[in-house]
Amino acid sequence: MPEQERSERRVGSAGPSRAVTPLYERDVEVASARAAVEALCNRSADGGGSSGGLLFLSGAAGLGKTTLLAEIRGMAAAHGCTVLSARGSEQELTVPFHVVRQLLQPVLASCAEAERREIFGGWYEIAGPAVGLFAQQAGSAVPDPQGVRDGLDWVLTQLAVRRAPIVMVVDDAHWGDAESLTWLATFAVRVQELPVLIVLGYRPDELPAEAEAFRELVGGRGSHPITVRALSPESVAKLVRGALGPEADDPFCRECWAVTGGNPYETVELVAKVQDRGLTPSEESAHLLRVLGASSRGTGLVKRLEKLGNRAVRLAWAAAVLGTEISPELVASVAGLPPAEAQDATDTLRVARILTGTRTLEFVHPLIATAVYRAIPSAMRTAIHGQAACAVIDAGLNITVAARHLLETHPGNDPQTVEQLRAAARENLRQGAPDAAHRCLERALREPPPAEERAAVLYELGCSALLTSPATTVNHLSAALELPDLDPALREDATFRLAQALAHNDQLGEAAAVVGAEAAHTRSYGARLRLQAAHHLWRVFDAQEVQAPVRSRRLARLAEHLSGQNVGEKALLCLRTWDATLRGEPAERALAVATRAVGLSYTDPDWGFELPSITALGYMYADQCDRAEELFSSAIAECQQVGWSGAHLSFGFNLLGLVHFRRGMLAEAERCAREAVRLADRVGPRLPAKWYAVGLLLDVLLARGHSEEALSVAEMHDFAPPYPNAVVFPDPQALYGRLLLARGRREEAIAQLTAAGERLEAKGILNPTWCPWAGHLALALAPDEPTSARALAAQSLRRAERYGTPTAKGEALRFSAAVSEDADALALLARAVETLSKSPNQYLYAEALVDFAIALRRCGRAERAAELLFEGADVADRCGAEGLAARARAEIAAAGLRPNEPRTTAQWEERTAEPHHADTGELRH
Repeated sequence: MPEQERSERRVGSAGPSRAVTPLYERDVEVASARAAVEALCNRSADGGGSSGGLLFLSGAAGLGKTTLLAEIRGMAAAHGCTVLSARGSEQELTVPFHVVRQLLQPVLASCAEAERREIFGGWYEIAGPAVGLFAQQAGSAVPDPQGVRDGLDWVLTQLAVRRAPIVMVVDDAHWGDAESLTWLATFAVRVQELPVLIVLGYRPDELPAEAEAFRELVGGRGSHPITVRALSPESVAKLVRGALGPEADDPFCRECWAVTGGNPYETVELVAKVQDRGLTPSEESAHLLRVLGASSRGTGLVKRLEKLGNRAVRLAWAAAVLGTEISPELVASVAGLPPAEAQDATDTLRVARILTGTRTLEFVHPLIATAVYRAIPSAMRTAIHGQAACAVIDAGLNITVAARHLLETHPGNDPQTVEQLRAAARENLRQGAPDAAHRCLERALREPPPAEERAAVLYELGCSALLTSPATTVNHLSAALELPDLDPALREDATFRLAQALAHNDQLGEAAAVVGAEAAHTRSYGARLRLQAAHHLWRVFDAQEVQAPVRSRRLARLAEHLSGQNVGEKALLCLRTWDATLRGEPAERALAVATRAVGLSYTDPDWGFELPSITALGYMYADQCDRAEELFSSAIAECQQVGWSGAHLSFGFNLLGLVHFRRGMLAEAERCAREAVRLADRVGPRLPAKWYAVGLLLDVLLARGHSEEALSVAEMHDFAPPYPNAVVFPDPQALYGRLLLARGRREEAIAQLTAAGERLEAKGILNPTWCPWAGHLALALAPDEPTSARALAAQSLRRAERYGTPTAKGEALRFSAAVSEDADALALLARAVETLSKSPNQYLYAEALVDFAIALRRCGRAERAAELLFEGADVADRCGAEGLAARARAEIAAAGLRPNEPRTTAQWEERTAEPHHADTGELRH
């Protein structure tokens, strides 16, 4: 059964047509497909929810998957579906987004430019290059791969809205490029939400090892692929008699089945050869079938091809090298044949059932393409790939198409090849395909490049792997820096990137040392500033740093006279803002530096997200939450604009959640934290982005009173030792100690909080509002060691008063009150309420109100306590602090009050006719 050519799509032709062959023993497969298509169409027609889904066809080569997929495409088109179709190719595995382009280019080509831009929305510049709409301009911000995948998700979603229902069919998915398969695997997770049916045909034994997400998609426990099996002897007999006539006798048909094993493709090829030879389909000629069958595959096919003549062989070889959707003009050029001879050779190969098509050529079956390609002598195959690269470039096709041929050529010391591969790598990076860029640059290095360009190639090679394999980047950049007579600008850039790679590899100490050493030798003022800023950046974030006070003094002296007139100066001022914040220097001092530091881009190719973010954090911890939220919101918008959807965007939502948390807007903070966790999950486990996101979510859940959920989240995300080497906030060890307290494991909690405090003290991180470890440790120690608890709380209060913000002082006062004697506690709580009334943190204010009210009630001051309890419950409700609100209402109930009781002092006094006793401090109402 020859596998049928791709049928006409609603959005354009899928290519040349093949003869339609009846389907045998495929009733179950066809019924499953029909049910899926009809469910999709019916739900779309009645306006109901989506009934999208996945349909997998699994089976060995030649069993008829392509014929089934053609049947499904025709079925979908008959039901009025938009059909998107693509086919993987063994020869185009290394061309990024090859399958994606086949799927989307036809439907997008049918749209006017205005509609295309509407479909892409804000993702046009990000995902457009991957789809092949245009080449991104040099110098543009390079999108991360996740951003491109998110953009493709958006495009498919918009197409589903405009052209629903959609049936997306991918044949030979096992030969899909890694970038397309990774996107398909992630998009398939949410396909149930859309009027989209994804149908995949693949060979289970040839799934690509590098596309792990795709392997999990089709091989996971939740998938149920339909296995396409070989035909029975009875169906083979029907197929044979359908082609040769009813006179084909039983022994002949049985031998056909034995020769082909029930493989539909091989059966049809065998029958065609019987017809070519004019054999009588009887028992007398059955013994010839094995010889004929061997000629349709492997060496037999190759020998049959050789008999067709030199021109046919050359054209078939050229076609096998070019892959799928072959241009007749291009294949003639690669084969080195004049147009007329190429046309004759093409006709010969069509008659021999090797090629099919007119405007676009392709092999009748992938098995033929594979056999022809592998039969090309090695040296000749390499030469043809070289010719194909030249022909592709001359035809004006994308440089990445030429690159996949260059990857197959032998190194030849050709500077032009090096430049072409470097250009392809740059294009791959702009498309969001760093792995493909890495392959091109590795091949360029083997060419090899001219001596004066070797360092540049090593540098580009290292940078291409920065986000995917920091250890590889370290190796390549170290090799570049060892070369003699390195250009100073390239040495600076390579050193800077090497430090980044070391830091991403959790080697922050080494990262700081590398740029520090280079800064000491460079003669350029700008380069020195840049390298010094990088040195201090990695020192600041190195949790294992020694001599932190010395580094802080140097940074303060360095930044003292900087005005922020260039990027290097702003970078140092950002770091000085953050260092002053961590050390708990007076907030006014940190803010004075921050005003000179603001202005760095969050997507700067050098500094990225970190430096402008820590400046915004300086504003946040200094109780300037409005300014911080403004900066964080612009950070998220900037990241989304350039397609950064991985760790950077996760960090952006984390920071926005953090500023909501600092305002006491707990529900909003939780939403941001959950989005940050979702994005961080894409990056990988136990990386800094994950520690930040999960830490914030745990902090918020504890504040909301959801302790059990916090414990569950911590366990789910493995939030436990060992801790990262980078400085992360909230501090993981201190937060883990609080989780242990929530579990009732007080001794273990004390150990963790004590260790966290010792580490942060050694690092010079003394600001109690950045990490209130001392307050929580005081609470844990208070039952058994009240004196130590009070000393810790008093030290924390002194540091908070030095920092000077209402939030820092108010929280420290609450901790002090919690471990003090009753008489002192009342005065401290009164001060806490007064102080926190000036803080943006409404949650801490509500906590202080409730604590103060409970203390007043214990002292017999019931009327004042009631007023504060009602206010505390209201503020807690507005914050989303359900646990605190419930605690306040429990106290209200214990006092015998009802929610409609008078809540103001005047109303209470009128009701009780008792004199009001003033309390220490002024309270905000």
